[in-house]
Amino acid sequence: MDRFKQIETFVAVVAKGSLSAAAQVEGVAPAVIGRRLDALEERLGVKLLVRTTRRLTLTFEGSAFLEDCQRVIHDMQSAEASVSAGGVKASGHLRVSAPAGFGRRHVAALVPVFTSMHPDVSITLDLTDRMVDLVNEGFDCAVRLGELPDSSLVSLKLGENRRVCVASPEYLRSRGAPADLEELAQHNCLPLGASSNQQRGWVFQKDGKVVQLRVSGTMECSDGAVLHEWCLAGYGLAWRSWWEVGDDIAKGRLMSVLDAFAAPPIGIHAVFPQRRHLPLRVRLFLDLLKHTFGAPGYWG
Repeated sequence: MDRFKQIETFVAVVAKGSLSAAAQVEGVAPAVIGRRLDALEERLGVKLLVRTTRRLTLTFEGSAFLEDCQRVIHDMQSAEASVSAGGVKASGHLRVSAPAGFGRRHVAALVPVFTSMHPDVSITLDLTDRMVDLVNEGFDCAVRLGELPDSSLVSLKLGENRRVCVASPEYLRSRGAPADLEELAQHNCLPLGASSNQQRGWVFQKDGKVVQLRVSGTMECSDGAVLHEWCLAGYGLAWRSWWEVGDDIAKGRLMSVLDAFAAPPIGIHAVFPQRRHLPLRVRLFLDLLKHTFGAPGYWG
């Protein structure tokens, strides 16, 4: 119990931003919180937090440990809910946010599944590539891809996404497949338009280092779905997410190239505000996301 309490305290301190704020929520003295953190760091043999009078800063080990701790707490809450809820039904309204393209393909289909399982719950699914403010905008949870800069939110890892360079078989027959990153300059590439906030170049890994390449071609667009369609039509190479093109690759509509230079995958997470008692409808929806995206073979 003491070990679990230390973990809960560590997560609460990070979420609240200070020992005194976490102590106030629990109704104990800040010194009690400090002793728990000291005991946790001593037991693990690493420094998790750098504490000064002005701020708290997570160490590298602390950042890695935080995600695991959040997952442990979420799993414990879900386990307790599954038995303590008994005959209690999930009810109320659920507001969920997800990236537009990913949400259309992988979240939207789960909404009717969830409402059929829990008919007393209604859902609003907001699909936007804008980073919503969960607390101030009244969202219960959100699906996010990539890095999670806001440590005040609890995160639950749902899976991993990798980006692949793809082209249609027709394009590769006519232009050949690039064998090295330098050969991209000889190909018609389909990049996101300059107006897109995602225009950071295509990311690969070579000689153990992550590299970003600015590519060019005869067409570009700020909408990734359009780039996908152009690529399927044989107009050039595209750098797309596996969640978008995995089915096309499996069915032979697209072929991946430069796989030896693929960048490390990024995480797919669900995030939700730190709450002592998460509503049952939120816990159950998170469980559905985790069960679906974590199923063997889901991502191909």
